[in-house]
Amino acid sequence: MEKLFSVSRAAKLAGMTAEALRHYDRIGLVKPCRVDEWTGYRYYSQQEIVRLNTVKALRCMDLTLEEIKEILSYDDFGKIVEALRRAEAGADEKIAELNSARERIRRARMYYEGKAGGEAQAAGHCLRNFPQRVILLSDTLETPSLDNLWNYHRHFFAQLPQDIRDDFAFEDAAGVYLEDGSQRLFAVCTRYRAADGLKVLPQGRWLCADCTGDDRDSVTEQLAAAALADYGVAPGFAVQMIVVSGILQWNYQAQVFISG
Repeated sequence: MEKLFSVSRAAKLAGMTAEALRHYDRIGLVKPCRVDEWTGYRYYSQQEIVRLNTVKALRCMDLTLEEIKEILSYDDFGKIVEALRRAEAGADEKIAELNSARERIRRARMYYEGKAGGEAQAAGHCLRNFPQRVILLSDTLETPSLDNLWNYHRHFFAQLPQDIRDDFAFEDAAGVYLEDGSQRLFAVCTRYRAADGLKVLPQGRWLCADCTGDDRDSVTEQLAAAALADYGVAPGFAVQMIVVSGILQWNYQAQVFISG
C-alpha cells in the first residue's frame, strides 16, 4: 500500500508551508493524489513530494509559478531538458552575483569592525611589497561609479573577444591606472592570455598612501614627488587601488613603483 502524507507532513518534507501546498492545489500546480470526500483532508504520495521539491528548486531560480507550471506540463523530454538547462544557467549567474555581493559585504563589515575597534588610518605614506600583478584596462571606463563597480567583471568580460573570454578570470579587486596624463579603470587578472589592454604591474616595493576620491590625484602627485626625492625614482605610471570602505562606498590607496 502506497504511503500517504498529510498536508502538514508533506509541507515539512518539502520545506514549505501548508498554505503553499493548498495554494498550489488551487492553481493546479501540484495537486494531492487523494482528497477524503468526508473530511476534505488532502493526502500526498512520494510522487507529489518530488514534484513539490522540484517546484521549490525552480522557485529559487526566480521562475514564476506560471513558468514552473508550464515546464511541469511538458510531455516532450527535449523541452524539459532545455527548460531546466536555462534554469540551471540562471542559477549559476545568480550564485556568481551572490558571491560577488557577499565579498563586498564582507569587506564592508571588516571596514566597520576596524572603525568600531578604534582602528586609526595610517598617516603619510609607507613602503609595501607586492607580487607581480596583471591588470586589464577598460577600453571605455576612466573612473569608478556605483553603476560600473557593482558588476564590473561583466564589463571586462564583455570587452574581450568571445573566443578568449574563457581564458580570463578576475580578482574582486579594481583600480585606476594613470600614465601620461590619462587614466583607465582596471580589473586584476587571476587568469589571462595575450589581449589588448593587458598591463603588468611589476613585483617589488611600492610607495603607498591612503586617499579619498577628492584628494587621490594630489596624493598620487605627492607620492611621485616623494619617490623622486627619497628614492631617486621618477615613476612612469601610478595606480589607485579601490578600497571598499562601506556599503556602496569606497576610498583609494595610491601606489607608485619604487624597485624590484
